[in-house]
Amino acid sequence: MHAYANPARFLSIARPVTPWLFWGGLVLIVLGCACGLFLTPADYLQGQTVRILYIHVPAAWLGMGGWTGIAIAAVMQLVWRHPLAAIAGRAIAAPGALFTAICLVTGSLWGRPTWGTYWQWDGRMTSMLVLFFLYLGYIALGNASASNGNAGGVSRVTAIFGLVGAVNIPIINRSVVWWNTLHQGPSITLRGSSIDGAILWPLGLTVLGFSLWFGAIVLMRMRAILAETKVEARMQRLARG
Repeated sequence: MHAYANPARFLSIARPVTPWLFWGGLVLIVLGCACGLFLTPADYLQGQTVRILYIHVPAAWLGMGGWTGIAIAAVMQLVWRHPLAAIAGRAIAAPGALFTAICLVTGSLWGRPTWGTYWQWDGRMTSMLVLFFLYLGYIALGNASASNGNAGGVSRVTAIFGLVGAVNIPIINRSVVWWNTLHQGPSITLRGSSIDGAILWPLGLTVLGFSLWFGAIVLMRMRAILAETKVEARMQRLARG
């Protein structure tokens, strides 16, 4: 990974890759959502509301995946002192928070006709809400550390916060197994899926599409942070005369 520690080398790869991820992801999102809306049948129990899964599941996946990325970046920053790790962590935080919020909103909309309530303080929903607040805390710490001269990235304290917050990820994942909750159990596991194949296949398109889109957003944010850092360094040199 240190081969890409040089910002110029990173940018030489990120610039051409970003549009491919963005537009490729967008095509898959549109295709998956269109197929999910118009080609798949309604669920025999949940009816038309099951179609929310084409947004809800990718959002949940990326909310948890985003914080996993933050934890990995924190390890690379704290242990290997990778110069781009802190920037990557800060770049992941905002889209991670966005997808976590989308997960919470779509889950509430799905829950109302399915469970008869928008919200229930059960294990899955509560731990996902905790993840959203963790994102907000990380963003606040990251912005504060960046304004204190951390070269556009995050401080060691922020990185440690990101690493400690990763404890919540397995709690989210296993909450429907550990506790008796309204939220359904694991639908997709290594052993297979409990979702009917006629409903499942467009989900693969939206999960992949949103994942590519997430990657494009992170790369764009990293490029923007690097550009901002470069401008700030130039202004400081000019100020020193």
